[in-house]
Amino acid sequence: MMTLQILLLLAGLGKVGLGTTPTRQEVVATGGSEHFRATQAAPSQAVMQDTTAEKMLVFQRAVGGWPKAVGTKKVDYSHPLSADERASTLKDKNRNDATIDNNATSREINYLAAAYQKTNNPAYRQAAENGIRYLLKMQYANGGFPQYYPDVAIYRHQITYNDNAMVQALGVLRKVARQQPPFAGLDAALVPQAQAAEERGIGCILKTQYVRQGQPTAWCAQYDEKTLQPAKARAFELASLSGDESVDIVRFLMGVENPSASVRKSIESAMAWFEKVKMTGYAVQEVTLPSSKKVLDRVIVPTPGANLWARFYELDTDRPIYVGRDSQVHYQLTEIENERRAGYLYAGVWPEKLLTKEFPAWQKRVSTGGH
Repeated sequence: MMTLQILLLLAGLGKVGLGTTPTRQEVVATGGSEHFRATQAAPSQAVMQDTTAEKMLVFQRAVGGWPKAVGTKKVDYSHPLSADERASTLKDKNRNDATIDNNATSREINYLAAAYQKTNNPAYRQAAENGIRYLLKMQYANGGFPQYYPDVAIYRHQITYNDNAMVQALGVLRKVARQQPPFAGLDAALVPQAQAAEERGIGCILKTQYVRQGQPTAWCAQYDEKTLQPAKARAFELASLSGDESVDIVRFLMGVENPSASVRKSIESAMAWFEKVKMTGYAVQEVTLPSSKKVLDRVIVPTPGANLWARFYELDTDRPIYVGRDSQVHYQLTEIENERRAGYLYAGVWPEKLLTKEFPAWQKRVSTGGH
């Protein structure tokens, strides 16, 4: 049987072990690559394992979601878990730190669903399904998603587009609703629930697009979950229009099949806003040490032919703003502290591909009735 396993691996047929003999192949993720490790198993055991997925099972909270960090330490699935770390993490099962921030929970659901398709390990399916149920549970009735659930401390209860948190969660639910890989074969009851959640999410996106003098513009990074008004989060993240997060919101709307007139208007209005607020002839320049990639500073410099967008725009003027940890509005990047200039992106080219390639392709698709 071992000879058969080796032949299968050499033929490229075995990403995971057969698991039907006393030896089992285990997928081991190392820095983005995979290799195999034989582990001992009972002769009757037919479960195959992916070591990254196994660590995700350990970190999954009882509520169904995952943390992005434990205390100040970021969750890193490439880090081997010692027996003590595994035990202490499992003891944290009821910890109130599950979130969709920084791609947490969405990342794990996607990975575990794919791992289930490769291994047929029921534990991965159950964990992915529980993660999806977590997303369904945390969604507000108005369609928005908080940054954390059930933690409502500080700004964590606000509807959060920041760092694309809500859009990533909706992206998972859209794939579940459409039964797209790797979500085929999961609990069928999740499909209609995901469809309804996506519709509510789209409704929230349309309702939160900032309207000025009757004209829809773009989106803010955070909103009050009750009033749907723009809200402040961290000290340097004031209520303002986002030249970054608005991009992936538009991309999500472009993925709507048979878009309604309201969805089309939302997309077209946002694209007009991106054109209006771009800073023509400027680029961001990073100051780094020759021997290191560490960013020491960022400056905005005149650059012929370049376009640039601010991360934050004043709600009622579209004027780019730069805010440091003192929460004071400045109109020049040089006026805020170096720590924020080097540690946070206040300007970038986020909408460029959307304007030059994706939006024209979307226009062509919808004009011809394509999906």
